[in-house]
Amino acid sequence: MATDAYYQPITADQFLAMDFGTDRKFELSNGVIQMMTGGTELHAWVQGNLVAWLRQALRGSGCRSYGSEMGVRVGEHDVRYPDVSIHCGKRPDHGENVRALDRPVVIIEVLSPSTATFDQGTKLEEYRSIDSVLQIVFVDPINQLIRTHRRLATGNWLISDYAATGIELPMLGITIPQEEIFARD
Repeated sequence: MATDAYYQPITADQFLAMDFGTDRKFELSNGVIQMMTGGTELHAWVQGNLVAWLRQALRGSGCRSYGSEMGVRVGEHDVRYPDVSIHCGKRPDHGENVRALDRPVVIIEVLSPSTATFDQGTKLEEYRSIDSVLQIVFVDPINQLIRTHRRLATGNWLISDYAATGIELPMLGITIPQEEIFARD
């Protein structure tokens, strides 16, 4: 469809104005609406652990964590729904109508076998293009490992290979313990 000469890519604003109902979830990629797949129970559990832990840890800091129900504007024709995003500073005006934010400082993706390559390829590059993003984290729930990409002051990225120690977020002064990320009870 996107290669059809008559197809006109839609903008992030047009996409966010659409009502898709509550039974399906979509992303916008290069102006094309794409349906998202559902995650596994393990994926949902790890995502929930992260959002819950961060919500408590960030209380009163001026930063807020959001789950995958909050979109992130990646560009004029792209809206993604990361598993976890952290936004700092002033809350957006018209808060109840905001469906996507555009200045995250941290993005966390919980990997699934079916989307790991896309998450660590296309989405990684999209997230790196957002000036406000200081850290991108990939969580492998099956092997209980974490990989981080941290933006340095030079603009380069420091990549730490998979580790089993938790998620350090130095810009926020917190570390999410490994046992909290993967807790099952």
